[in-house]
This record gives sequence, structure tokens and C-alpha cells, in this order.
Amino acid sequence: MLRSILRSAATAAKSHPTTGDIRIPAAISAYSKVSSSRTFATSTHPKKPNFRPDIKHENAAAGAKAAETLNKDLRARALKEDEKDKSLDIGPDGRPLFTSAASISELTKKDTCTYMKFRREELDRVLPEGLPVGMLKEFGDSMRDALLIRQSFLDLRDNFRMVVDPTSQSNTKGLKARKQVVLDGPVSSGKSIALAMLVNWARDEGWLVLYVPKGREWTHGGFFYKNPKTGLWDTPVQAANVLQDFLKYNKDHLQKVPCKIFEPIPLGEGAGVGWMKGADVVQIPEDYTLLDLVQVGLNSTHAAVGVLVRLREELSLVKDVPVLIVVDQYNSWFTFSEYEEPVTVRSCRPIHARELATVNAFRSMIHDNMMVGAFSHSTAVGKLRKDLPDVPADARVNFPRYSVDEAASVCHYYLRQRLIQREAFTEQSWKKIYYLSNGNGAEMRWLVPFMR
Repeated sequence: MLRSILRSAATAAKSHPTTGDIRIPAAISAYSKVSSSRTFATSTHPKKPNFRPDIKHENAAAGAKAAETLNKDLRARALKEDEKDKSLDIGPDGRPLFTSAASISELTKKDTCTYMKFRREELDRVLPEGLPVGMLKEFGDSMRDALLIRQSFLDLRDNFRMVVDPTSQSNTKGLKARKQVVLDGPVSSGKSIALAMLVNWARDEGWLVLYVPKGREWTHGGFFYKNPKTGLWDTPVQAANVLQDFLKYNKDHLQKVPCKIFEPIPLGEGAGVGWMKGADVVQIPEDYTLLDLVQVGLNSTHAAVGVLVRLREELSLVKDVPVLIVVDQYNSWFTFSEYEEPVTVRSCRPIHARELATVNAFRSMIHDNMMVGAFSHSTAVGKLRKDLPDVPADARVNFPRYSVDEAASVCHYYLRQRLIQREAFTEQSWKKIYYLSNGNGAEMRWLVPFMR
């Protein structure tokens, strides 16, 4: 059979001696697929995957990155030259774009819708726990360390100012001062930045402030152990981090405040080292200050959780200096943590945040201390009910997005910082962006460069 096929192919080749493509009968083509590659040179082989990088795409990406870097450099040089021209510092309706106030404490209602300049090294000193992501993004995109002064922030500041000094003048329109406040509002409305500015102001005023910029970290990561003495779950890694952050700015305050509770602090399971042998508690001498107390928790991983819980009790007894507790991502403390407790061989029970010893000690607002928390809708916690446990019914305050007047100042500021082309800037164009973004600050900052 094979010989007859080859003879017919040879005969066809002799009768048509051309140098072009030779038409091979279907039978030969089919046979070539199952035969060895040595039989027919035209046999097909499976194509090997090409793992070499796409040079064209790499070159294009590198070129785009180089162009972006060049544009940033040119813009930075132009902004440096613009500093010499004070006529550019004009906001809406010819008003000043920047406030003349030297500190947050000096800000008044007339400073709303203006920008206040900050020095990065000063912010890092006052807020060693870290700056909010939104604040860093604003500084980076605008190429200036400045923030908008909003009436909603001044109301928040004046509220706590009135708590400490009821005779002080404020812009709260006769509202009663509240010691506990929960900031709620849509995403990118500026809640985290407002908390950071509040901490900045309070520390400049000499207050003792415990600032938690990332409350979600209290319920995620690290080690967790069930403490049989308390029935709660200990998270020693997070407790040590909170104590370390609290010590960074407040060291001078803490060494002046004496401890008032001298009961022994129970020890828990250490981070990755198990229980301490030969000791169940740590004694607190009567000459200890809050600084000594914090050092106990930092020096022993077994004592970190117990010291942090005791610190919360001690802070409620401080009377010589105003004490303020500030918690961002506060809504993370009203839902489940990432930890799970094994129930059976094949199932686990999610552990709620309230079952964590540290969260259980700090979450409640049913007390006489000043405390402010902010909901973060970028942490995918979900919508919470209005009547939260351990939170006063009137504590929740809506923190709005930009108003039209604030958006006008923001767009003029971005024009000043060359995020907007001057020839394309009109009142109609910036209002389109404002209504398109619904006052979302992050979206406005992203959209304004596309103004044409």
C-alpha cells in the first residue's frame, strides 16, 4: 500500500517538474503526522512556549516611566520658580489661597477654604505613629505639604476644646460639647486626615494622646492565644506595637504621671515562646510612673497585653493633663477578626473583635474620657447598624465630602500646583469635575489633570 502511494507521488512529480510548491496527496499528508520526523521534513511539531519577555512592551513601559519622571522634574522646577510670584497664591473670588495662621490652634472660621502649609519633618515628629495614606497621597500629587482647612474639622477641634475649657469661644453654634465622637461618612471624605490634624493640635496643646491610625491591625496578623484567666484572646505582637507607638511622642508626659493602680498584672502567653515558667504575675511598685509601666510591657512579651489593658485603666484616672484617645478604622472593632478558633477537626469558629483583650479594653465609649473614632469604608468592613454597642446614641457625627466652596478652593489650589493647565481652567470645567466625583477628594485629584 505504501509503495503504491509513493510510486503515484513520484509519477506526479515527474509529470510536473516545477520549482514551486508541490501538492502532496492527502494520504501522504495524513501519514506524515504519525510517522517519524525523519521520514518527511514537513512534519509539524508542537510549538514550545516562548518565555522570553516582550521587548516592545518593556521598552514602551520604560519610555512612559521616563517621560513621567521628566514631566515631574519639569513641574517641580516650574513650581520652584512660581514660589517667587506671590500673585499666583489667589483663590476663588480673589481671596488668599493660603492661611496666615501659624498653628492649628490659631485657625478660625475666616480660615476655612484656605490651605495651611506644613513641614514634613514637623509632622513626622508630632505623628510618629505614621501619616494617613490620603494625606501622603495629597502631598505627593500636589508636590506641596499643605492641607485644606475645613469647617467640619474646626467644629471637631472646637468640640474637644470646649470639653476641656467650657468658657472658650467656638464655632459649634451652641451645640453641647461631646466627650465621645464617632466620625462617619462616605469614602474619601477626609476623616483620617481630620483625625491626624486633631492629634497634631492636641499634642501641640500639651495633651496626652493615644493615637491608633490603623485600628484594623489590632484584629489582623501576629499571634493569638486564648487566656484561660480572662476568657479573652491575647495578641501580644499588636500590644507591643501599640505600646511602642504610644511611647514615641508621649515619653516626657508618661514619666511625669504616677501609676495609681498597683495590683499585680497577670502574665499571658508570649509571642511564639509559650508561658513564662515560675511566674504568673508581674508586680507594680508604688513609685512607678506610666513610663515604667509601658517599659514593663515592652521588656516582656508575656506582659504586653496585660500592660496595655492596665494602661487603659490608668489613662482614665489621669487628671493633671487632658487625655484623648483617637482611633482610626474604628469600625474594624465591631466585626469579626481574621482569627479563628478550631471547633472540630473540620470546622473553625471566627473570633469577634470584642473577644480580643486589647480591643475589649479600648472599644467602649461608655465612660467619662475623651475619645474619638472614625469609620473607614476602605477596609471592606461593611455597613454597621446605627445603634452600636458600647457607643452613646448621639456620638455618631456625619463627616461630609467637599462642599462647592471647598471644591472651588481645591481646584484653585491644584491650578496653583500645576495639576491643571491654566488655559483649560474655567468655573464650568471644575464644577463638572466636582459634580462628576460627587465631592470625593481622591477622585477630584485624579480627574483634574484631564481638564481640557
